Amino acid sequence: MSKWWSQYRRRLVERYDVLDPEHDSYRWLVLAAVMIATFMAVLDATVVNVAIPKLMATFGVSVDSVEWVLTAYLLVFAVVLPSSGWFADHFGYKRVFILGLLLFIIGSLLCSLSWSLNVLIAFRIIQGIGAGCLMPIGMAIVAREFPPEKRGIALGFWSMAASASVSLGPTVGGYLVDNYSWHTIFDVNIPIGVVGLIVLLVVLREYKAEKARTFDVVGFLSLSTFLTALLLALSSGNSAWNNGGWTSTYILSCFAISAVGLLVFLVTEFSVEHPLIELALFKHFNFAVCNLISFMFGIGMFGSTFLLPIYLQNSLGYTPLQSGLVFLPVGIMQGLAAPFAGHFADKHNAKIPLLIGLALMAYTFYQFGFLSMQTEHSAITVPLFVRGLAMGMIFAPMTATAILGISNIKMAQASGILNVIRQVGGSVGVALFGSLLVRRAIFHSAMYGQQLDAQSDIYKQTMMRLQQYASHVTGGTVAQASGKAKVLLSSYVQNQAFVQGISDVFLIAGVIVLVSAAPVFFLRVRRKAKTESTTAVRTEPVEVG
Repeated sequence: MSKWWSQYRRRLVERYDVLDPEHDSYRWLVLAAVMIATFMAVLDATVVNVAIPKLMATFGVSVDSVEWVLTAYLLVFAVVLPSSGWFADHFGYKRVFILGLLLFIIGSLLCSLSWSLNVLIAFRIIQGIGAGCLMPIGMAIVAREFPPEKRGIALGFWSMAASASVSLGPTVGGYLVDNYSWHTIFDVNIPIGVVGLIVLLVVLREYKAEKARTFDVVGFLSLSTFLTALLLALSSGNSAWNNGGWTSTYILSCFAISAVGLLVFLVTEFSVEHPLIELALFKHFNFAVCNLISFMFGIGMFGSTFLLPIYLQNSLGYTPLQSGLVFLPVGIMQGLAAPFAGHFADKHNAKIPLLIGLALMAYTFYQFGFLSMQTEHSAITVPLFVRGLAMGMIFAPMTATAILGISNIKMAQASGILNVIRQVGGSVGVALFGSLLVRRAIFHSAMYGQQLDAQSDIYKQTMMRLQQYASHVTGGTVAQASGKAKVLLSSYVQNQAFVQGISDVFLIAGVIVLVSAAPVFFLRVRRKAKTESTTAVRTEPVEVG
């Protein structure tokens, strides 16, 4: 089959020059093909965020349970990412990329057929395996096809696929959930994925590393153990079933297993000939610093994103479509800003857009730190406009700076690690912030409860109005109206405590993103050293502090 397809593609190349790798437009055609798969992978994550409140209502679960629909996906994504480089080197970049896309399509179909939360989480794992192959290999393919001087703008356009998903995902997901069911948010991936498969089969050429290294089984298992145990501990600290809290035997055991897994992983990676994650890449200063930034940014940004749709739908009464439309400007602004930020990073200093982007991002979290049950629509949309601009200014310069000086042979490993670190940060953030939200909501509920004085005139007047309202709406005796009034007041206090807890989480996320800007000052960016000549001007990259 493979031999037949190779012959068929050769005939296509003979007929269409643009499919020839030597053609000037070939690399841009490859970029477009990879962007289709990237669009689909990111679309799924943004669609699911909007559907979280519907999943909570459908399965009758709380935030700390439904968050595993996101956490399981991000966890498997992070585990598969570093190993995807080995599979690409061993079996071929095109083959593994297409296999990842196929797995993602199958996982989407299975998720749409899920009949319980646990089953949905299990099928999300299959999706995560496919996505874990798509993102790093796609980035490596784009970086390999483009020369260093054009890599920034190419990665900027590549990030446009993600930005389009950020815009269209919540909107499409909201429309589907409003008019059909939550199952259809996974069905939407299937036609896009099929189109991507066809385009990739025709356009993309195969590339395989000359020397395929052995697979690091111990490193893979120890990394999986470390991440799984860590996320289980972080997400279960404040769960209702965990009576012992953070000092319970279960939580301490998870942390202990996680520590052992990390220790085994580090020892293995420094001792085996072909490690799963080549830690020697961290000797590249820019790469190490960008991974630190990516991890902190992942905790703050991706860890808290799932909270906004919950707030909009459960606290402000937005429909899924209305909450999806709120996110529409984010992807548009990111898509507009990303190519310009990448071009600026190529021509000038990558620190400037990166610092501005992180500062703007932290400011949007600061604005979300003052949410209430009466927050106006503009107070939500304006920060999201700024957030989209900030995201466009962050990703392309950071990626281009991280891989500066890394050879094409190690590009898949480097891009895989960069994505792993960011996804691990996002996984940690989802688990941590979900647990923190529960804790802060309980705290504010207790504080508000202490402030309710049953003997005060204001309390009595409020209860009287609520009794009149309950009696007018539902009827019944005076005693029944009084009981309903107490329920209404208690519900209001709980809702207000929940909103205040979300605000606290957003403020903490903003602090984390702002702190992540500090390492940017230590990056060594590329400066163009111009040598004048009568015929041409030659540029060479020079590292400066």
